[in-house]
Amino acid sequence: MSRTRVVVTGMGTTNPVGGDVPSTWDALIEGRSGIRMLTDDWVENLPVKIGGRVAVEPSEVLDRVKARRLDRSAQFAMVAAMEAWRDAGFDGTAADSGLDGDRVGVAVASGIGGVTTLLDNYDTLLAKGPRRVSPLAVPMLMPNAPAANISLYVGARAAAQTPVSACASGNEAIALAVDQIRLGRADVVLAGGTEAAIHPLPIAAFANMMALSKSGSQEGGDPTTVSRPWDTGRDGFVLGEGAGVLVLEKLEHAQARGARIYAEVLGAGITADSHDIAQPDPAGRGGSRAIVRALAESEISPTAIAHVNAHATSTPQGDIAEGLMLHATLGSHVNEVVVTSTKSMTGHLLGGAGALESIATILAIHHRLAPPTINLDNLDPEVELDIATKARELPVGDIAALNNSFGFGGANVAVAFGSL
Repeated sequence: MSRTRVVVTGMGTTNPVGGDVPSTWDALIEGRSGIRMLTDDWVENLPVKIGGRVAVEPSEVLDRVKARRLDRSAQFAMVAAMEAWRDAGFDGTAADSGLDGDRVGVAVASGIGGVTTLLDNYDTLLAKGPRRVSPLAVPMLMPNAPAANISLYVGARAAAQTPVSACASGNEAIALAVDQIRLGRADVVLAGGTEAAIHPLPIAAFANMMALSKSGSQEGGDPTTVSRPWDTGRDGFVLGEGAGVLVLEKLEHAQARGARIYAEVLGAGITADSHDIAQPDPAGRGGSRAIVRALAESEISPTAIAHVNAHATSTPQGDIAEGLMLHATLGSHVNEVVVTSTKSMTGHLLGGAGALESIATILAIHHRLAPPTINLDNLDPEVELDIATKARELPVGDIAALNNSFGFGGANVAVAFGSL
């Protein structure tokens, strides 16, 4: 594969702390949580009653008729893609923007896909019979619907792809997009991830497997304090929803059109644990290999890393394993690296997490400022990392940062970004 340089020229998001990139960045830097009590009627009998709903409903952004033809996960992806496309300086379709649609691609992931459409239509089937099931159910529920609809929106014909690797999906989509550009198959790719799984069945399932925190769900509890990566009081993640999309572009292509460049995607590493379907390798070996591969593909040494946006979901085992990974791969330099878990504020977006956290990582490099990890009152003694609990300045000069994502099934993805 060529060493074609790939840069980020546009970003878009909708998530629990903000309806766009500027509001999201402000919230992250200020340490504002987006976790709230859920107010849906169905939440009453569930053991978990908190979550990270998006700060701005997609109905406030999308055309109502078009939105009704999209699952909630695809709605989030469209909102993020529209912002990212505009942010990159494009208007209308690829052709309208002077691009060759055959050279524009999409790689947008989802860990679960259109679960709301699927389960709502199954309820309709049971209650009202098969004739009342929506004829749009399949194109709405399929996991590749977000990518396909974005492809239609911009007229992208190079490819419309959907990696599905649980909570590593969003980061894997970014890695796939970089590969597409380096392989010469596209000049511009919209890449990211989305998820809309705040629904009684996923919540009940995650709760029953002891993955979700049950704290803060009781009357009088404070949901904003529940997601607490690396804290001794952590007891599981908080489910969030939303999407993040990047516009990735060949450097020469971006320079030729005078595009603003946020950062460079230096490289990525993808591995599998082959350890357990749900639990991470306690020694973090698979994740360590992903980080090593990301550094090797980026052609940088561990000492170039100034910041890590960690996967750190607030689970007892996962947070410790990731600490071991960082020590194993960064060596003594790990003590000079500012580490953050923005999930302390957004909750866990599953397939959308890697994309949202890549945006946070890119902005940290761009602004030389790392967001804090909130709710870290008592650091677990098994975790020896320099974790920012307030926004922290990053060094000047050329720096790099890692965004880690790990998922059920043993999926591991590390993406390295660099200043430009």
